[in-house]
Amino acid sequence: MGFGPLTGIRILDLSTMIAAPFGATLLGDFGADVIKVEMPNRGDSLRSMGPFKESEPLRWPALARNKKSLTLDLHTSEGQVILKKLVAQSDVVIENFRPGTLEKWGIGYDVLKEANPEIILMRVSGYGQTGPYAEKAGFGTPATAFSGFTYLHGYTDRPPISPSFSLVDYITGVYVAFATTAALYYRDAKDGNGQMIDMGLYESVFRMMEFLVADYDQNDIIKERSPGLSGHSSPAGTFQTKDGHWIVLVTSSDRTFERLAKAMNREDMLSDEKFYTNKVRLENFNLTNGIVADFVKKWDRDELQALLDEFGVPISPINSIKDIFENPQFKSRENIVEIDHPRLGSIKMPGIVPKFSETPGTIRNVGPDLSEHTDEILKDLVGLSDMEIKNLKDKNIV
Repeated sequence: MGFGPLTGIRILDLSTMIAAPFGATLLGDFGADVIKVEMPNRGDSLRSMGPFKESEPLRWPALARNKKSLTLDLHTSEGQVILKKLVAQSDVVIENFRPGTLEKWGIGYDVLKEANPEIILMRVSGYGQTGPYAEKAGFGTPATAFSGFTYLHGYTDRPPISPSFSLVDYITGVYVAFATTAALYYRDAKDGNGQMIDMGLYESVFRMMEFLVADYDQNDIIKERSPGLSGHSSPAGTFQTKDGHWIVLVTSSDRTFERLAKAMNREDMLSDEKFYTNKVRLENFNLTNGIVADFVKKWDRDELQALLDEFGVPISPINSIKDIFENPQFKSRENIVEIDHPRLGSIKMPGIVPKFSETPGTIRNVGPDLSEHTDEILKDLVGLSDMEIKNLKDKNIV
C-alpha cells in the first residue's frame, strides 16, 4: 500500500505560489515523492505570504506538505545538469513559469525528453502556452476576471466582486492533479508515452461555465451579475432565521420543491400556475423567494435545520471557520487534522480528500524548511559527494 496509490511516482515541482504547487501537493497526499525545487536563499514566494504567526508563514505547512525542499539555481549550467539527472529518475515535472522561460534557460520540453523520453511535463500559466495572450503575466485574480467568473458575482448596483481567496488557483491545482494522473495512466497502463500538458489558469474556471456558453450561444443572453444561484433554480438563495443566522437553501428540482412546499405547509403552491414548475418559479423568482424568506424567518436555525432535514430539503447554515472547527461532520470525516510542526508545535490543517478505501493517502511532513532535503537528494539521487555539494553551496548553486 505504501503511502497511497501514487507511491513510487517521483515528481519534480519547479512551480511557485499556489496553483501548480497545490496540484503537486494533492499528488503528494496520495503517495507521490514530490521534490520541490526552489531558488537558493530565496525559495518559493509563497513562503512570504500571509497569514503569519510572528515570522512563521501559516499557509506554507499545509500547502507545501508531503514535499522535500531542494534548492537549485536553474539559471546556471551546473544547476541544469543536476536537474537533468533528476529528470532521468523522475516521472513528472510541474512548472508554472511564463511560457518560454524553460526554453530560454535551455531546459525546455525537448531537452527534458532527452534526459528522460518518458517524462511528463505539466505546464501551468495564466493564459496557456499558445495564443496571443500566452506571454502575458498571469495571476489568479486577473485570470478569474478573464474567465467570466467575476462578471457574474456581486449586485447590479455595485462593482463586480472577486473571490475572497485564490479560488481559480486551487481549482487549477485540481486540474493539475487530474491531468497528471491521466497522463501517468496513459503512459504506464496503456503503454503510451510521456507528454506535455498545457493548462491556462482561466481555463479551469471557464470549463465550469457551460451554462453561460449555452445561454449566450442559443438565446443570445449575457448573464449579468447577481447574488446567489439565480437563473437556474427557484427558490434558491440566502435567508435569515429568526435567531439571526444565515442559511442557504436551494431546490434544484421540482421534486425537491414539492418536499419544501410540504414542509412549509404550502401544498397549494404545487398546483398554482405561478409555482408548480421550476420554469414558472424562475419567472416569479422574487415572489417565490419572498414566500420562503417569510417562512424561514419564523424559525430558529437549528429548528429549521431539523425540520427541513426531516423533509429532505437541501439546506445548510453558512458556517464560519469557528463553526467548522466545532462541527461533528467535519470531525467525523477528519476534514481537519492535527500535525506536528517544528516551531509551532501542534497545528491544524485540512485533511486528505477523497477517501480511498484501499490506498488512503497520508500526511508525512509539513511544508519543508528551505533547502531542508538538499544534501539528502544530491547524495542519494544525484550521487554527489560532500565536497561536491559544498562547492555548489559555495557558488550559491544549491
